[in-house]
Amino acid sequence: MRKFPKLEVLVVVVSALLIVHVVTRANQNNSQNLGINIDVQKVIDGIDQPTFVANAGDGSGRIFIVEKTGRIRILNNGQLAATPFLDVSGLIDSGQSERGLLSVAFHPDYKTNGLFYVYYTATGGDVTIARYKVSSNPDVADPNSAKILLTVTHQRINHNGGQLEFGPDGYLYAGLGDGGGGGDPDHNGQNPKTLLGKLLRLDVNTGDPYGIPADNPFATNKQGAPEVWAYGLRNPWRFSFDSATGDLYIADVGQNLYEEVDVQKAKTAGGLNYGWNTMEATHCYSQSVGCNQDGLILPVTEYAHGDDGCSITGGYVYRGKQFKDLVGTYFFSDFCSGKIWGMQQDGTSTWKVAQLMSSVGGISSFGQDEAGEIYVCDLNKGIVYHIVEKAS
Repeated sequence: MRKFPKLEVLVVVVSALLIVHVVTRANQNNSQNLGINIDVQKVIDGIDQPTFVANAGDGSGRIFIVEKTGRIRILNNGQLAATPFLDVSGLIDSGQSERGLLSVAFHPDYKTNGLFYVYYTATGGDVTIARYKVSSNPDVADPNSAKILLTVTHQRINHNGGQLEFGPDGYLYAGLGDGGGGGDPDHNGQNPKTLLGKLLRLDVNTGDPYGIPADNPFATNKQGAPEVWAYGLRNPWRFSFDSATGDLYIADVGQNLYEEVDVQKAKTAGGLNYGWNTMEATHCYSQSVGCNQDGLILPVTEYAHGDDGCSITGGYVYRGKQFKDLVGTYFFSDFCSGKIWGMQQDGTSTWKVAQLMSSVGGISSFGQDEAGEIYVCDLNKGIVYHIVEKAS
């Protein structure tokens, strides 16, 4: 069990779904060559424990930086605004382990409706998803516009999840950890009736405070919670959608031995079971050998603890225009080792993975700007970097 300063940050699956989803897995192999070289360039420092970077998609070019301690800062043309866009430090518990303000997601129609969503751990520890609206000043949110969409009781200080992201379908997705402790003591991962250890999918355009998409796997039955889109997750520390294909990438933090990346291809139905705590990556966990893997979706790549690290941080598939050799590469890293890897799909069923950088820092998150360029947060040093193509 690792804590935030050593980040652990920090449904029914029918056979047809499995056939659609199965891909050939690739073990992490640093000897593979993706034909690309990257570097990182410092964008800004002096940030208070950055946990996320996002853009509003409103054409302003601004970058929004989330601080674990409760503020969202605006970086505009290289200048950090003195006044925070939002300050919820009085509402959250950020002093313990992986708790704090963990991400922000802007509504797809933010330019016209001014709505955005934050994910934080409240002072009592509950996972909280809240909606806010920008004020008449485009650089400052209205603190009185807060509306709580969802609270989930969370008794332990770790495995808080933390990611919010709008999918290509316009629904809001949220990644929740299994509730903390070691080995999923509350058995949340394999229980689709709980919200912990899940990927949720919410319709924030209908209902009060939200609606349930009609094609959520448990929308019309009682075998699971209606919000659940996928289950069997331990602590999905960052997931993202490929902006070109709609494929979903989930980086799920492991227990003591393995880290993993899961991929759900676009248009695959919900209800996938990613295995925790029956499995840790591709290995039996709940029983050392002979565990029942029927119906489980195994990761497309994994790596063992040791020199490669101990806590995965998921990133994005690069679809920017500045560095053509990086296009189609999924970037991810490890908080403990500071290594960055790239992953590319080779043909239709196999994956190539290669280490691209080492010892960047305590990478807590990746982020994107409006142009699809990718950023990296160093939680420990308070630095935000920009991934660039390294000159040969």
